Amino acid sequence: MEIKDAQKAVDNWIHSVGNGYFSQLTNMALLAEETGELARIIARVYGDQVAKEGDLEKHLSEELADVLWVTICIANQCGVDLEKALEESFRKKSFRDADRFKPSGKNSL
Repeated sequence: MEIKDAQKAVDNWIHSVGNGYFSQLTNMALLAEETGELARIIARVYGDQVAKEGDLEKHLSEELADVLWVTICIANQCGVDLEKALEESFRKKSFRDADRFKPSGKNSL
């Protein structure tokens, strides 16, 4: 699915099933919540924390999709074309960081 198609699909779902968008502020809070749920899984699966019962009932892919969903909602509400925004981000990073990650022969410490 293309990013623009995902934005359209989310918008269609929001208007046909979801009864409209939550406010941008609410969606920002939801994004923080979903990011926390993603962080919990990563900390327990890939980090040093030990999972408690129920911690791993959700899957990484589910939490990543939830973060993406809310991000798309915010973009739609604010009139952001995520495909164009991502392309611009690639251009910016390619220019700004063109030499940043090349080995310099120096000790990084």
